[in-house]
Amino acid sequence: MTTADVLIHTRTAGYRHDSIPDGAAALTELAQELGRTAETTEDPGAFTPERLARCAVVVLLSTTGNVLTPEGRTAFEAYLRGGGALLAVHAAANAEPDWPFYGEILGTRFDGHPEVQPGTVLVAPGDHPATAPLPARWQWTDEWYNFTSAPRGVRVLARADETSYRGGTHGDDHPLAWCREVDRGRVLFTALGHAPEAYRDPLFRAHLTGALTWLTA
Repeated sequence: MTTADVLIHTRTAGYRHDSIPDGAAALTELAQELGRTAETTEDPGAFTPERLARCAVVVLLSTTGNVLTPEGRTAFEAYLRGGGALLAVHAAANAEPDWPFYGEILGTRFDGHPEVQPGTVLVAPGDHPATAPLPARWQWTDEWYNFTSAPRGVRVLARADETSYRGGTHGDDHPLAWCREVDRGRVLFTALGHAPEAYRDPLFRAHLTGALTWLTA
């Protein structure tokens, strides 16, 4: 197995998004632009202490269901607590449903979505690399994920304006992207990224680039 600074995991045990190949290709390109190598895999056997020790960032790209082995979960938790980094994209909010640690680091769980439609992303002010390139009101089309509760213990980077689309369940405070630290590690989640064309959009690519930059800082 080759060494990679960014390990992109795309295994699914539930719904599989058509955008996964586009997302993996885009993340590989963005990693290379940041001077890092990248590898895409669906092999849960990649989650070993030795393999993860060579990773600057692990990306869970629209993974669904239980995609890690018990041994992989143990190794991944140790990696994150010890200073590793996770970028969880879109349907990764619906991964590892029976693993309490994963729910803890995300701060919440996926709870459905309305139909794909245009709406407005409200970007939090500040200089976080994942959102600094974005406009304060960003017009976007996606699935507009709902969650079981507001994420706990996180810094919210972007919210949905529920008045701009149909089917939101959170009201005035509907987080879409957030970050947090886990012991010595870092986690960033973005609910965006449903459609293949999202990964060709310059602003969304800037969002992902900024996420990778923060996670490796």
